Amino acid sequence: MNTWMKTGGLAVVLAAACGCSTMYYSAMEKMGQEKRDILVKRVGKARDAQQETQVVFKDALEQFGSVVRYDGGNLQTQYDKLSAELERCEARAEAVHSRIADVDRVARDLFKEWAAEARQFQNADFRRDSEAKLRETRKNYDRMLSAMQNAEAKIDPVLSVFRDQVLYLKHNLNARALASLQDESAKIEMDVNRLIQDLSAAIAEADQFIQTMVQ
Repeated sequence: MNTWMKTGGLAVVLAAACGCSTMYYSAMEKMGQEKRDILVKRVGKARDAQQETQVVFKDALEQFGSVVRYDGGNLQTQYDKLSAELERCEARAEAVHSRIADVDRVARDLFKEWAAEARQFQNADFRRDSEAKLRETRKNYDRMLSAMQNAEAKIDPVLSVFRDQVLYLKHNLNARALASLQDESAKIEMDVNRLIQDLSAAIAEADQFIQTMVQ
């Protein structure tokens, strides 16, 4: 790797770390990455985070089901497994929140720059064409972001219920606690399945948005 690439890569890391958007975009442009390219990559990362969240929540649901059906043996071991799944879910939830915020940040900057540059056209036809493309891209983006945020909004409520169940089991490692968890298992399953469906819709919108941006 040559010295320029090393220096450029370091500049990107430092700019991102200090939260300086202008420095970050400038460094990325020197490496051939415009805001449009950055947005596509961030949407891809948000989509991947949502896919991983689907897997983790499915695993957690299966683990929860195995615990409430557990018959005999060491309940502490079952609690430890369920607690570990909860931690995985919480980590994935945080990743989804962070990725969506990253997407929206660069999208706002891209659209602001695009609108300003469109106004610079002296040719009226060019200006109208650019503004029309901006409106269409905004429309596609808003639809995708809405789907992502809709799924995101369901993550924390599901986590809250799951967290309650794990904590209750921790405080009551006995058959009565399992019976109480069984009463809640159907609701948790419905909530997780709805979340997974919404995540699937958001993932599909992300794929579609990426396709429109790379055409």
